[in-house]
Amino acid sequence: EPSSCPTMTKGPFAYDFGDLAQKTPLLPMYTLGHDYVPAPIHAGGLRYHGMAPIISHLVKEKLIEPRAYDQLKTFDAGVKWARSEGFIPAPETNHVLAAVVDEAMRAKKEGKEKTILFNWSGHGIIDLAAYDAYFAGKLKAYELPGHEIERALKAIKNFPKP
Repeated sequence: EPSSCPTMTKGPFAYDFGDLAQKTPLLPMYTLGHDYVPAPIHAGGLRYHGMAPIISHLVKEKLIEPRAYDQLKTFDAGVKWARSEGFIPAPETNHVLAAVVDEAMRAKKEGKEKTILFNWSGHGIIDLAAYDAYFAGKLKAYELPGHEIERALKAIKNFPKP
């Protein structure tokens, strides 16, 4: 996930609305609070305040491990992929590729052979402007400040606990 929207890595597992309009029932999820406003950076479609309940459950049960990456690291990984494999990943896919690169480098350092399975979510043909911004140096590494998370979580402080 993007470090600019660290829902699973910094948000609590709590009940929250699935939408800003507060029309859905309360859902158990990792969340930054439905009042969360994303920073004006490129995080593709990864700017939602909460995580799907099924994914949240997998994280809570420690069946999957979320990681947060800044957009520069993710685009670095996406460019490595494009140069080695010959096709351009979507910016959202770059997040998993950053984790793949980390795992591959760790295996290499440890002298281990490792099979790395990941979910490819799409190509980047319709988002080439994001790559233009990356190569032009217009993208910045950004991590959501703790005080912003605290502010957004005030919206759910009186909700029941899962």
